[in-house]
Amino acid sequence: MRLELSESLRSRWFHFYSIVVVGLMLLLITTGISESRVLGFTGLSRLLVTYIQIAMAVLPLFIVVSTARSMVGDREAGNLEYMLSFPVTLRVWYWGRFLARLVLVLSPVLLALGLAAVYGLVRGHSVPWWHFGLYSGLVAALAACFLGIGFLVSSISRSTEVALGASLLIWLTLVALLDLLLLAILIQQHFIPEFVIGIALANPLQAFRTASMILFDPQLILLGPASYVILDHFGVTGYVAWAMAYPTALGLVLAALGYWRFSRTDLV
Repeated sequence: MRLELSESLRSRWFHFYSIVVVGLMLLLITTGISESRVLGFTGLSRLLVTYIQIAMAVLPLFIVVSTARSMVGDREAGNLEYMLSFPVTLRVWYWGRFLARLVLVLSPVLLALGLAAVYGLVRGHSVPWWHFGLYSGLVAALAACFLGIGFLVSSISRSTEVALGASLLIWLTLVALLDLLLLAILIQQHFIPEFVIGIALANPLQAFRTASMILFDPQLILLGPASYVILDHFGVTGYVAWAMAYPTALGLVLAALGYWRFSRTDLV
């Protein structure tokens, strides 16, 4: 884990990723978005809603693309055989990399949220600490989910080109199915609302997006009639818990499948 942390801290992808994630927050702060009011959101509430919605598109892409190349890239470069020659088990090596990547992915996001809190205190805004904590948990769940996807793709791919193509395809599919293409077709075919919304919430991006909205819009007015199904089945607290638990569990299961596949293939 320490080796993965030290190597990634020197890599270009981490520097670029950190600049983008923290830079987005600085850009939103300098544009004065916290002083505006949209749909009743103002102050840090408005700032957090905007930042989290942007991060939802940026964060998964960086995670899945950078992670999908990790192990298959080491295999192609010959580094994998060298690393596994040390007296450490494959299980420890695999999950140590997973935890290190999780720490690296979350650190810039938590730094950006910390900057927003400091900015709010300086400007005299009311700081919603509870929402800061919930957003941090949601981001951690989303990161764990896409790390699991990236590790699984990297474990089953035979080249970096295949890994990159598969990771981009998965990301584009999840983005496209947020609530536009699939939901429109299913609703047009007169499927029952519970079935349609259940498919939507199986998408970790949609689960994250809805949870980020429900924190500042407990009635989910922005979602329209779909809010009745979600609130009747989950409630606000139940849905936030679901949005944290489901992506985390999905990511860990996919990462475990990646480890199972990785441990039973030719590692050289």
